[in-house]
Parts: sequence; structure tokens; C-alpha cells
Amino acid sequence: MSERIVIVGCRGRMGSMLMERFGRNPQLDPAGLDLPFEEQAMQEACRGARLVLLCIPATAIADTVSLLRPFMEKNAILADITSVKELPMQHMESLWDGPVVGTHPLFGPVPAQDLELRVTIVPGRRASEEDTSFVESLFQGFGCVTFRATAEEHDIAEAKIQGMNFITSAVYFAMTAEDPALLPYITPSFLRRMNSSEKQLMEDGALFTWLFEANPHSQAMTRQYRNLLSLAAAGDVDLILHKARWWWKEGEEKKKIHEEARKVALQSARMGLKKGQQ
Repeated sequence: MSERIVIVGCRGRMGSMLMERFGRNPQLDPAGLDLPFEEQAMQEACRGARLVLLCIPATAIADTVSLLRPFMEKNAILADITSVKELPMQHMESLWDGPVVGTHPLFGPVPAQDLELRVTIVPGRRASEEDTSFVESLFQGFGCVTFRATAEEHDIAEAKIQGMNFITSAVYFAMTAEDPALLPYITPSFLRRMNSSEKQLMEDGALFTWLFEANPHSQAMTRQYRNLLSLAAAGDVDLILHKARWWWKEGEEKKKIHEEARKVALQSARMGLKKGQQ
């Protein structure tokens, strides 16, 4: 007998991708929900569902759970896919008496071919080992590599990886903006950075701003970054460079990361080329 799972936000980019991937598994019966959330549709989708997976913005979680809660099975697992975990987990666990398991797929809706698809799994306070393993199995079923973390561990890491990548790019381009005198000096490396930051700042700027502000560790990471900038201002660039080169030193795990980054960059370049030809 197949397990019913509900994908909330099934017409979104991640929601539709997960609907398609989960739909390949004969042991699963995915049902989709999206706006407008009509009572009959929610009732039919949630009937007998083992899992309700929220593929929606974190800002919509509280209102959406309040709508779905009357129709969810008592022991249904409530999960999400947002890029910040502490606040969404707190909201879900305050609104739902059943098990909560947070997830964060560390890839987008169109991942590069052969990219290792990693997913962070964050068990909630009331989630049993069986609940957590079930959520892990969903992602493992289409080839993902899952690993567990606490909400705090996840958000500290994402404040460094995701948050600082966003805010430093935003500050850099804000600093260089509105200065026509710079245009004759633009280099290929500047253009590469500009191209790689375009989607994040132009299309997804509001989302990344919310994620930065919602992550309780963003300010601490900003202070760490400011301290390193202070070293540069004092002329200690060599020290900063020595620390930065850790990423390019030997190590199998870092080699894997570099290869994945190369694949993502290649895919982004191809997508940019197609966009320019349209």
C-alpha cells in the first residue's frame, strides 16, 4: 500500500520538482495543494496522509499550518524545506501537536546533472526515529544524500554559507554602484562576479533578505566578517589570504565540493547563454 504525502505549494519551482520526483516512487502517493487553499481540496489531500511537506515561503508557514491543521491526521508528520530552520521549526511545533521534521534540500529545482543532492534533516522535539527515518527515506528514494543536524547547527552554517555570500555581494555592488568612472576599468573577473550574483540580487533579493534577517546568527557572522575586514584595513592581507587558501588545500571532501561547484558554474553559464540568445 502506498503512503500518501501532501506537497503544499505544488505549483512552485521546488514543490513541482518534488512532486515529480516523489511521483516516480511506486510506494508513494503524492497529492498536491496550492493557492487558493479550498476546504474540500485540503480535506481530500490530507485524508490518510503520513506527511505534509510545506514547499512555501517561511513567512507563509504559520497561516498555512493554521488552515491545514483541522484536516491533518493526528500523527501526520509536518515538514518544510526552508533555508532557515530555527524560526520555522518553532512556528511549526507551536502550531502542530504531532511530529515535526525540518528539511533543507541544498540544491535548487533544476540541479546540475550528477550533482550530489544533499539534504539536511532536522528532527523536531516530538519526532520519533521512525518519523525522521521516513522523511529521510523520501529524499533518499530519488538519490539524495541526507544528514542530520539541529536547527541551531543548520542556521549557524547557513549564516556563513548562504547569508554571508548574499550580504557581501550586496554590499560589494552597492559600494561600486552609481559611479560611471568605473566602467572603463571593468575586468572579466568583475563581470564573472556580476553574472553569478545577478539572480540572487535581482530575482531573489527579497527572499535572501528575509533569510538573512530571520537567521538568528547573521549578525554574529557579520561581526566576524567585519573583524577580518579590519585586518585588511590594517595591512594584514597575507593573514587573510593564508586562511582563505584552506579551501584549496588537499582533502577528498573539498575536492568533491570543488567538482560540484564546477558543475553548478557550468550549468549556470549554459543557462545564461540560453537566456542571452532568447
